[in-house]
Amino acid sequence: MRNAIVLAAGKGTRMKSETSKLMHPIIDRPMLGYIIDALRAVHVNRIVIVVGYQAQSIMDAYPDCEFAMQMPQLGTGHAVMQCKQLENEQGQTVIINGDGPCIQPETLENLFKANENASCTLLTSVLEDGAHYGRIVRDENGDVQAIVEAKDCNEDQKLIREINAGMYCFNNQDLFKNLHLLQPNNKQNEYYLTDMVKILASQGKKVNGIVIENRDEVMGINDCVELHKAYEWMTNRINTNWMKEGVQIIDPKRTMIGKDVVIGHDVVIYPNVEITGKTVIGNHVTIYGNSTIQDSIIEDGACIDNSKVVNSVVQKNQKVGPFEFKNGNGLNIKNV
Repeated sequence: MRNAIVLAAGKGTRMKSETSKLMHPIIDRPMLGYIIDALRAVHVNRIVIVVGYQAQSIMDAYPDCEFAMQMPQLGTGHAVMQCKQLENEQGQTVIINGDGPCIQPETLENLFKANENASCTLLTSVLEDGAHYGRIVRDENGDVQAIVEAKDCNEDQKLIREINAGMYCFNNQDLFKNLHLLQPNNKQNEYYLTDMVKILASQGKKVNGIVIENRDEVMGINDCVELHKAYEWMTNRINTNWMKEGVQIIDPKRTMIGKDVVIGHDVVIYPNVEITGKTVIGNHVTIYGNSTIQDSIIEDGACIDNSKVVNSVVQKNQKVGPFEFKNGNGLNIKNV
């Protein structure tokens, strides 16, 4: 049994927005949507989203998930305490922050597998400077003994370069049987989920730490500057993958392609093009600059020239544009 808890209750004050931070879009969906997609890709059975600020907007957007309310918000450990619907489940539970949309299914799969014979496995990263991140304290055998939050580090611990990447996989029963041991004995007066590592290690249970190679994959988003950084990371990853598959993207930095888009071979995409939604691009297609394609099928040999195509089918060898707006009025491309 695979479960997941997504922490999504905070306001995200540094976004300076009335909208929940996790509902801010990247390319063609809210940042939270990428995390849900990744969890679904590794066959998580139950996804519980911990909500608080603007809770209804999140619940309306993801009705196929489960929810737990955290009001007031007294830390990450307190957030997990609210997920009472999982306390009798067996198997493993991943806990992830809702503001980390770059996480990939392969990393989640590695996390689940690494925890098959452990009580807890956490992702870590090695930095030149640990800065404001929690430090990983290991014993002489390399097993993780504790995570010490930056605000609570002594001088020696501040020198540790391995930091907490903020993603965990727990044996679900070990997690819920020990949540009551968390105490708000810290400068924030909050219940830290990170304290669970020390609790489990003190009981002789195995705690793993696996280093993630690409630190950007677990970047957290706190403001619009970091939101843009995540957008750049995603678009670069998507566009690079398509170019490796033979798609000629003239200027990748000025091309936006959604993660669900499918593209054939011998396709040329000029600058200032946006392709999003469930769009399928056939073979030998040319898409000239300043074009937008959303939830459409572009058949083999077609040409889109400085136009907008929405919910439509562009037939084989057909040319659209320049300066056209083709709208299929709600066409469900899944049924085409």
